[in-house]
Amino acid sequence: MNISVLSTLLAGANGASQRSSMSMIILIVAMFGVMYFVMIRPQKKKQQQEQEMRDSIQVGDEITTIGGIMGRVVTVKEDSLVIETGADRNKMKITRWAVSTNNTAVEKAEAEKAAAKEAAEAEKNKKIEEAAEAGKSKRKKTKKNKDDTFED
Repeated sequence: MNISVLSTLLAGANGASQRSSMSMIILIVAMFGVMYFVMIRPQKKKQQQEQEMRDSIQVGDEITTIGGIMGRVVTVKEDSLVIETGADRNKMKITRWAVSTNNTAVEKAEAEKAAAKEAAEAEKNKKIEEAAEAGKSKRKKTKKNKDDTFED
């Protein structure tokens, strides 16, 4: 009888350990999923945006290198750029990966944001004025109606 009770207990413990190990595996997979979406995916997205910025550099753009050198692009080649720096127009050849920011593109984006913000503000002010005009005309109509009822 002791053997049957012991075998029953062992069978229950074995099933519990299988469930426990399965839940641990699921937890580890979930942690890797969270790590991917929190750390790896945003980093890849940022690298892709930087590469697109470097590929879109054109002659005449003002850039800043990783080392902090600012200049205007004179020549664009496959893997390198030639930039002019300073008032005496020194020319430097740099690789594309050394470009940190495209100042011309940043300025264009800021100007577009400012223009959109001004347009939205103008639209908002226009709607406020229209609402105020509608309210004034409504008040005039109700005042005329009240005056008409008192005259009768």
